[in-house]
Amino acid sequence: MAGLSTLILLLCAAKDVMPSSPHWKPTWPSYRVPVILPQSTLNLDKPQFDAEARLDVVSPCGPACHKSSPLPTYEEVKNYLSYETLYANGSLTETEVGIYILSSSGDGSQGKSRTKRQIYGYDSRFSIFGKDFLLNYPFSTSVKLSTGCTGTLVAEKHVLTAAHCIHDGKSYVKGAQKLRVGFLKPKLKDGSKGANITNSAMPEKMKFQWIRVKRTHVPKGWIKGNANDIGMDYDYALLELKKPHKRKFMKIGVSPPARHLPGGRIHFSGYDNDRPGNLVYRFCDVKDETYDLLYQQCDAQPGASGSGVYVRMWKRQNHKWERKIIGIFSGHQWVDMNGTPQDFNVAVRITPLKYAQICYWIKGNYLDCREG
Repeated sequence: MAGLSTLILLLCAAKDVMPSSPHWKPTWPSYRVPVILPQSTLNLDKPQFDAEARLDVVSPCGPACHKSSPLPTYEEVKNYLSYETLYANGSLTETEVGIYILSSSGDGSQGKSRTKRQIYGYDSRFSIFGKDFLLNYPFSTSVKLSTGCTGTLVAEKHVLTAAHCIHDGKSYVKGAQKLRVGFLKPKLKDGSKGANITNSAMPEKMKFQWIRVKRTHVPKGWIKGNANDIGMDYDYALLELKKPHKRKFMKIGVSPPARHLPGGRIHFSGYDNDRPGNLVYRFCDVKDETYDLLYQQCDAQPGASGSGVYVRMWKRQNHKWERKIIGIFSGHQWVDMNGTPQDFNVAVRITPLKYAQICYWIKGNYLDCREG
């Protein structure tokens, strides 16, 4: 296994089986998903929680820079997908993983320092108002982290977000030990918890109800790297809540190539810090992609980091339309392309390997993670 080339590992695992004939509906492809299993777990010293929380990540390494980077070796991929787990009591562990491909019948250049602007021309974001929208799917899957970022509900007790919202690449951020997740709820005029919010006395404002996080998983690819090289590829983390949230959640899925996305377009909602208290929705076209990243110019501001990037496509097996999260919004990049500065907002793609890892974190059983 150790001699298997990374190219075969990454690309064969990602082989989709979409029909060659054109289909009038954008359809979720089937993927052969690898298996990622824990091999050993080591107790680490308790972290200091001394990093300042950052709501975005800036990287000068653009699409050409990432595409020209050499493929990691098999051992490097294993190291990147190993992970740390932070518990609410402050204890910390490191887990090494093994990667297996099982047969199955299922089918740079440095950027110049510039003032960041994440709005491209006319601001195309939409603030979502009113409980009829905020409390309904898919907007109800967006939650706010106490560190200031956004997350998305991906299971009964799990939230997907960006790793930099928890860890700056060197240390855990202040507040990570007592991390909380906020759910928008109606703020009733009379303050009564038992009031019927469906009657004519509609609440005027929303408020956050907070749930503590039990444990947090962060891949070592983020902790060992940084936003200028491989770190950006691993800017994701999974939070496990102390109790179920009782809302409908959005499943994760392997990110299809941009040309297979409906209209080549992605969607996400987040809590941009220039619109405090508002959930902000946007959609835009994908401009470029690498194996691990999607480059787009969706209007966004710090605070939207960690938002789940999703698309809606036809699920052939279930004969219905289904939304899935295919990436995690990471942040902003200025890129010097042949002397011409260009800027992008970047999302981390859920590759087959990342799908296998995140799914195992959620379910704890690789048998339930074989189909992306």
